[in-house]
Amino acid sequence: MNMKKGLNIVLIVADTFRKDHLGCYGNSSIQTPHLDNLAARAVVFDRCYAASFPTVPARTDLLTGKFSFTHLGWGPLPTNEVTLPQLLVAKGGYTTIGIVDTPFYIRNGYGHDRGFDDFIWIRGQRPGLERRSVTQDWRYEEDHFAPTSIRTAEKWIEKHYKEKFFMMIDTWDPHEPWDPPDYYVEKYFANHDGRRSPWPCYWYWKEAGLCDDDLKQCHIHYCGEVTMVDRWIGRILERFESLDLMDKTVVIFTSDHGFYFGEHGMLGKAMMRSKEGGYIVGLSPDKHRAQNKFTMLFRSPETGKVAPGQGLWWRSPIYEEVSRVPLLIYVPETESRRVDAMLSLPDLMPTILELAGLEIPEIVQASSLVPLIRGESKQLHDLIITSWPLYTPGETIRVVDDWERIVTEPMPSTITDGDWTLLYATKGEPVELYECASDPWLEKNVFDDHEAVARDLHTRFLRFLEKVGTSEARLKLRQTLR
Repeated sequence: MNMKKGLNIVLIVADTFRKDHLGCYGNSSIQTPHLDNLAARAVVFDRCYAASFPTVPARTDLLTGKFSFTHLGWGPLPTNEVTLPQLLVAKGGYTTIGIVDTPFYIRNGYGHDRGFDDFIWIRGQRPGLERRSVTQDWRYEEDHFAPTSIRTAEKWIEKHYKEKFFMMIDTWDPHEPWDPPDYYVEKYFANHDGRRSPWPCYWYWKEAGLCDDDLKQCHIHYCGEVTMVDRWIGRILERFESLDLMDKTVVIFTSDHGFYFGEHGMLGKAMMRSKEGGYIVGLSPDKHRAQNKFTMLFRSPETGKVAPGQGLWWRSPIYEEVSRVPLLIYVPETESRRVDAMLSLPDLMPTILELAGLEIPEIVQASSLVPLIRGESKQLHDLIITSWPLYTPGETIRVVDDWERIVTEPMPSTITDGDWTLLYATKGEPVELYECASDPWLEKNVFDDHEAVARDLHTRFLRFLEKVGTSEARLKLRQTLR
């Protein structure tokens, strides 16, 4: 199959958008008609996974085509990294535009706007004063963040539709806080009384003191945001149609990760708790382990002094609800189909380069999906890894709020070959193994019955880390399964 060269390319990322909440992936109760219509014209990938987790590491993967969890954490893009928009401008003659309301691209010198000819950040998604100062002026749906980002993209394309362009739209919706207009919530709960969604506890929801109605309110508000995001994605797609761009424009839709709404007993995507006197990373407390093993400190950005932290960040396993993400790729004059091959988000960077007719640099670690899109290949990878950054004890990190923390325990990685899934951190930590066919939602740990399988996956995990140049310090911590 021949493809047009030099196509326009639009990459749409919707944060925290669960794959199983889309109609094209089998959900009949949540309304996503516009993305479903796109899926009917696109190549739909059934087994796409996040690689580096969560928000900022995932964006680094998308921009560099590397598995950043092996060498970076949540933080600035290294100055020597070459990004996708840089290559599209320098090698392909593209006009590049980034339009985002995800709040971390340019804060504190993060530099994830590198290479874009133009970059527009929609302020307000960060909780606290910044958000309140924006939302207090909301009157209409179009004032919300995803709609504002899409309207901004519409205005840009009206001026630049004759140019060859790469557009990246990144909306933090449907990430919490969930505050869509009430009429979207009413689609999922007719008796909605205007109550706002509780803030997710990022813990075992029952243990946190939430009730069934709290969990329900979180989910119906999330579903409302899903449908709102879908509506506005439909609007930008309609604009492309009205400008006669769809026959020369690639459209990609994906997300960075999902969210737990009661699955595995959790509400959130990680396990965090507030506690005076220490910021902790590690396992949930039980009779075999002491909490103080995982004490973590932070450095105040105001004073520079190291002091006890403000909370607990416990072991946070990444199951299917979080690791598996939607991926739709529409390519003009390409037959729509479903693809069952395993892949992960870093693969999008070399895919876009190949669709643009450009050479993929040797520094790229991921693989182009074009052979799958063309139907020339059935499989690219025999192992997929979704992981928190491989933090080494003693490292200083920043996460979400940009406070520095000193790591004492790494977080687990999820390793799958399609038949089995292994959750592994380091020696001495719990090991979880699941059989995918009989247990697709990873609920029954069968490690004790199939330790040989776990050891094989662990060995393959180490080989992958070595192949992509993971440091000796990080490899040393992970050499032993138990």
